[in-house]
Amino acid sequence: MHSPTRKPHVVRKAGILGVGLDCTGGHTRITRGDSFMLLGGSDATHTELQSRVARFNDELQRRGKSIEDLTDADIDEIASQLA
Repeated sequence: MHSPTRKPHVVRKAGILGVGLDCTGGHTRITRGDSFMLLGGSDATHTELQSRVARFNDELQRRGKSIEDLTDADIDEIASQLA
């Protein structure tokens, strides 16, 4: 007897990955949060990545949404505001 197939329960997980490529001093910088991970970069670049992701999260909070709730258009809109 053939049993009905079930769709697996899918949990959508979204996040921001920031990568800095300008580090020449051999120092590894990593910053993690609930919805982001920032890797590498010079001190200035990594600090800028931290600032942008903080402003992104502030905008999410202002909208009352989590990153998983955003559409591609929402992400583009917020990212263009931060540029």
